[in-house]
Amino acid sequence: MAAAPRIVAELGRPETPDETAARKAESSRVYRSSQTVRNLVAALLATLGVVLIIVLAVPRGNPPAQGAIDVAAVAKDAESSYGRTVIVPSAPTSWQVNSAAVAGDQTPTWTVVYATGANGYLRVSQGFDADSAWDARLLSGAASDGTVDIDGIVWTRYAIADPSRAGNVSYAIGTDAGRDRILVYGMTDAKTAAVAAGGLTDQIRDLREESK
Repeated sequence: MAAAPRIVAELGRPETPDETAARKAESSRVYRSSQTVRNLVAALLATLGVVLIIVLAVPRGNPPAQGAIDVAAVAKDAESSYGRTVIVPSAPTSWQVNSAAVAGDQTPTWTVVYATGANGYLRVSQGFDADSAWDARLLSGAASDGTVDIDGIVWTRYAIADPSRAGNVSYAIGTDAGRDRILVYGMTDAKTAAVAAGGLTDQIRDLREESK
């Protein structure tokens, strides 16, 4: 027995075949539309899941701190490269070593740079086969201002009238070390420079003996 035509409440009569076809077509469209939305949501959730996995897999945290510079080890390498004795400053543990290297072509210069606190810094430099003119070049032409005796080593003291024109150098002393020159200088004072110079006394004497 055939099913009775569907009564449409809004019309108060059975729906026609065309109305039935249109109703079914609209139902299919709505169903397909809902499926599309669900598929888009599922794809979005899957993408977010992949991103989350990638984020969790990437190592995080602070980068490792730069290791302290081993001045003695760098000096040993310099000795091998240049075939000569290289000084190793004996500095207070509170001073931080910022760099240690040999630079320069005309006069290779071994320099250790220290941060001495309170925005101060100090360089200890050894100019290979250098003379007193080398001091002046590093100090922007600063002239001698007498001498100072530190542990029996006589150092030339340099007058720095305008630190801003001398590479922010406010105090400097220099002395011979055999064939080389040693210069202690920076944005520092006489007391701090004397500490660095005093830590070089034995090595300066050794260099002077080697050159005889």
